Amino acid sequence: MKKLLYINLLLLFAWAATAQAQVTAKRQQIVITAAGRTYTFTPSFVVLYNAADPGMALKPAGIKKVAYNVLTWKVTDTSKADFRQQQVSNSVAGDGFDDKILRSKAEARTANIFNAGESISIQANSAEQKQDTLFFHFPANDRFTLSAYVVLSAKPYPVLGYTFTPLQAGYYSIGYTGAPVLSPARAAAIWQPLIWQEKRIPDAAYLTPAFLAPLPTTLVYDGAVTTGALAGPEYIPFQPLPVLANSRFGVALRNKEGQLQPQVYAPIPGGYLSKMKAGEPFHFALELVATPGDITATYQQIAQTVFGFHNYRHNDIASLNTALDNMVDYAMSSYAWFVDSLKGCAYSTDVPGAVKNVSSLNPLELALVRDDTAMFEKRAYPLMEFMLSREKFLFSLDSNQQIQSPSRKLKGPVAPLSELAALYNVFGKENGFYLQMMQQEYGKDRVRNLDVKEKGDNWINAMHLYKATGDQHYLATAVTKAKRYLQQRVYQPQTAFNDPFAGSFFFWPSYTDRWIELSELYELTNDTAFLYAAVDGARHYTMFTWMCPAIPDSLITVNKGGKAPMYWYLQSKGHQQMYCPEEQVPAWRLSETGLTPESSGTATGHRGIFMANFAPWMLRLGYYAKDTFLLNVAKAAVIGRYRSFPGYHINTERTTAYEKADFPLHTHKQQSVNSFHYNHILPMASMLLDYLVTDVFVRSQGQINFPAEYIEGYAYLQDKMYGRQKGSFYDEKEVQLWMPARLLHISNVELNYIAARKDDQLLLAFTNQSNQPVTATVTVNPLWVKTAKDSTFAVTVPANGIQAIALHKAVFRANSFQQQILAATGDNSKDYAALETGHAKAMLFKLGNYGRRLYVYLEDDDNKVRSAALQYTDAAGRQQTLNDTAYPFEFTVPLQGHKPVSFRLSVVDTRGATQTGKTVILGNE
Repeated sequence: MKKLLYINLLLLFAWAATAQAQVTAKRQQIVITAAGRTYTFTPSFVVLYNAADPGMALKPAGIKKVAYNVLTWKVTDTSKADFRQQQVSNSVAGDGFDDKILRSKAEARTANIFNAGESISIQANSAEQKQDTLFFHFPANDRFTLSAYVVLSAKPYPVLGYTFTPLQAGYYSIGYTGAPVLSPARAAAIWQPLIWQEKRIPDAAYLTPAFLAPLPTTLVYDGAVTTGALAGPEYIPFQPLPVLANSRFGVALRNKEGQLQPQVYAPIPGGYLSKMKAGEPFHFALELVATPGDITATYQQIAQTVFGFHNYRHNDIASLNTALDNMVDYAMSSYAWFVDSLKGCAYSTDVPGAVKNVSSLNPLELALVRDDTAMFEKRAYPLMEFMLSREKFLFSLDSNQQIQSPSRKLKGPVAPLSELAALYNVFGKENGFYLQMMQQEYGKDRVRNLDVKEKGDNWINAMHLYKATGDQHYLATAVTKAKRYLQQRVYQPQTAFNDPFAGSFFFWPSYTDRWIELSELYELTNDTAFLYAAVDGARHYTMFTWMCPAIPDSLITVNKGGKAPMYWYLQSKGHQQMYCPEEQVPAWRLSETGLTPESSGTATGHRGIFMANFAPWMLRLGYYAKDTFLLNVAKAAVIGRYRSFPGYHINTERTTAYEKADFPLHTHKQQSVNSFHYNHILPMASMLLDYLVTDVFVRSQGQINFPAEYIEGYAYLQDKMYGRQKGSFYDEKEVQLWMPARLLHISNVELNYIAARKDDQLLLAFTNQSNQPVTATVTVNPLWVKTAKDSTFAVTVPANGIQAIALHKAVFRANSFQQQILAATGDNSKDYAALETGHAKAMLFKLGNYGRRLYVYLEDDDNKVRSAALQYTDAAGRQQTLNDTAYPFEFTVPLQGHKPVSFRLSVVDTRGATQTGKTVILGNE
């Protein structure tokens, strides 16, 4: 199976390299010969009729462990009422969850398209050919007339068009049902958007509406050729933004007999244009797909040849460095709503009064790479305490809160093992408690986010333990278990939603293999089995990225009347209307192509999210595999979209509001274009940094390379973390990545850059995001570095290319934050204690030459404790006392020098009794 996967990866572009499929007409059939096999498409249709509106509505599918909404219709014949409405937990609520979908009343409904109306099957009984077009004639019917034709020479696929004219008024849907049929047992792979991939075959004849189809088709792969019925691109226009209300068709995979047969139904029963008057014709066209290659190759082929996907984006409005600087500024402002008392980002968009964090590594990375003391003190360090003490990422003091299953417990660490490993490495392996926690977490399962249980003893955690300890046993365990994972998960196409690594199926990474972690293991071992599996997973992930509508070469008017779009969810929460100038902009700037919906459970409202953390990983894998599709998808997800933090998603209308530098600079209730999840700001900044560094790595062909730690976070929020290890810059070794705020001013926005330092050299690499050569003027910020010569110079960068420059005799700030915190001190003294009093935990953070912190937190909450006091001896030998009278009970003590710290904890319980613990000493005695 490994060899087969390797062969498939080598043949990803087989469709481009092989001879064109041959199309011929035989009587009333279209025969396509591809890869030495013949595939017959017949002029067969089914007409669904309803005298009254069948009440089309999205409902939760009820698939075990899967959050997904499917189309359903009312039925009067109870024998066809095959849909069972799912009871949805109260924890399923917040942004993206629509009560009209989740909690509407139960009715007699069907989710099978063939039950969505009175069904009339019809097939052509004669045909005549005129040049390259075959015209079909159909038997007479007292309900309608139907005519159809197929253009045999159309490229890349034959085009089948039809005209339907009802003879009586009603609600109609015309389904094309003439594509080749294959039994589920004979299929090598299938695809029905959004969730059915590999061999996870739908359990019903679901109809995916146009607005939920990244490409408007379903696909079947028989091991040699992929077949499909593809709705014409003209039927999913760019404007207005695709939503259910304007979806003109749907696509299905299962037929009435339960076989696999790509189908297109237009209009959707009860949907847009389905109400027809007698005598008014309805026109539609689709393309008949039978092409050599697997499903991901066919997906790429359709995206590129039918919908015009290519390297279509460039910076245009701002460089990615400018966006990063503005985003970090915003992250440190009051608008970013960081709750100091709870050490977390406000999560009131979903859970009022709660805070939620992703990882302490995001702000720590930004502090390191950007040489930013304030970022460390105000964000990174508080999040380090949070991640070690809290039970879950979502923390709420309200014990009655159920939305998204928060915790109010201090039962840490919530930090995943990989984060503990990264922290251990960043601080020179001098904080032994990280290693102790890693070993404990490796032996247990834990719920960190929502209700998803994560297994500790797995190959991913073994890999991170190896990276932290260098113990070959962990590497051998990681490789052995990962090879077993390849056999069980990668080489065997999935037939059900039961991947143990997925937990529940909601965010897109749960639907593919663990391609990001497999790429990490490949970089660690150079074992190409892991690379091939990672590339295969990444290519399947691209099938969650939008490739339609096709982008017109035109200007689009947005923000009509000076009003920005109003997101319905925020309007329901009382948010204020935002205003943005009416303007015309190129359509490509507004396109969602390359972005994904948020998740399977929220795709109906969160069409395209800007949190494209997959992009740097995909970019890197595209380089390793020489896969231009991965490279272009990665770029499409990130480049030329915003000048600062853009909020979360594209939802109701196209707009330029989120392009603006001041877009996020509003209070929570003043935001109404899209939702703001404040815990996303720092992970998105990390993603931009990761993209900048990875882009240089790719364009330099690996000659500019900085080693990285791994930011696991949760859901889809994975990033590489830079700043700890020195890297290489062409011939220069031991180079430190160093990118402080606004280091360079560049006269052309198409240039991104990274910067590094070594001795008295400032090393710069510029990447051109446009398809034209760029010459720009560059000025070095004298607040950060003094140069021997003029700080302004010119640079020319080829189209889509890279240019590197070294500035010599540079003078940098002395003893910077970056240098201090990364300095090794050799301090391996005692740094952890578990206390009986309040079931407290005490830790001594060793932060290089920057300083040390004592952190003490109580697991006991205000059901047991009324107040707590920490008594300690300061550097001058004086006794100091800190008091905490509100839960969570925790103390932070900045320490000077490297002397030991002695302290004791006392608590007053809810009955008024005082308990005082023993004196504890941490640090060198």
